[in-house]
Amino acid sequence: MDITKRFDRLLGIYFYLQSKPVVKAQELADKFDMSLRTVYRDIRSLLHAGVPIVGEAGIGYSLMSTYKIPPIRFSEQEALSFGVAEKLMRHYLDKEMGEHFSSALRKMKGMLRFAEKEHVADLESKVLINKQKNFINEKVPAALATLFESMVKKRQVKLTYKALESDLQERHIEVIGVFQEDQFWYFMAYCHLRKAVRQFRLDRIVDIHLTEKRYTQQLEPLHVYLEQRRKNQEKQIVRIRTSREMARYMYWDRQYFGFVSEEMKDDGVEMLFHTANIHHFARWILMFADDVKVLEPSFLKEMMRDVLQRAIANL
Repeated sequence: MDITKRFDRLLGIYFYLQSKPVVKAQELADKFDMSLRTVYRDIRSLLHAGVPIVGEAGIGYSLMSTYKIPPIRFSEQEALSFGVAEKLMRHYLDKEMGEHFSSALRKMKGMLRFAEKEHVADLESKVLINKQKNFINEKVPAALATLFESMVKKRQVKLTYKALESDLQERHIEVIGVFQEDQFWYFMAYCHLRKAVRQFRLDRIVDIHLTEKRYTQQLEPLHVYLEQRRKNQEKQIVRIRTSREMARYMYWDRQYFGFVSEEMKDDGVEMLFHTANIHHFARWILMFADDVKVLEPSFLKEMMRDVLQRAIANL
């Protein structure tokens, strides 16, 4: 076996263990693309090298809390990644979280060699993030930071929230997790007002505060609720046909409307969608209506005609 490759993997396992309180063997196998047998062998190698790893069947591996080795130098590729990291995070994080990330990144940059710092600075000046959409709630700059703090400290959050169907509502919630979808930040939480787990959107928060009240619910991990939501959403099959030229303009947004596949035809491109919201799909596809033919379902055509008629009436 390539000695250098194995050494890099052993070092990677060490730093992965250092980054988490407990790591299961299967997690290491998935992370480093190896068998469980190889995981056990590599753990034994680290133990023989004097790394104090504590392991228990069914629990996982962890490093003794007092054990550290001096930080190693970043590779050239790792150092250059700093050049775009801060700009990307500024795009996706709110003001407070962005400032925390920038502070942490500055400390990491301080470990770079002088030449690497010059390369990173040069790259930063040549990277521009075209912010066409706000992923964050600029009116509540600490929203994400408050949600993250809530999850870490297991303390309830008090929200003033703007729901679509009502005026402002005050909610007390226990945050389960945060995720991004369809160009928005969302979070799943147990709502004490509704006595159930609900999904919220970050940009609809009007005010947010971390309270002293502790969590009261035994909640599942975020992925459990997302999977349950996916199963509960009835998907509508949609087939359309358009020209190859128009298909190019649809390429970037189609993923947000349930795009599944496309097939090249003599007279253009046929696309298949599984959409959970046919009304949103109808309004999106109207942007390309002069060069799109709906193959199925037939009621989508009627829906589009109705929207167009109402639009014409308002002109």
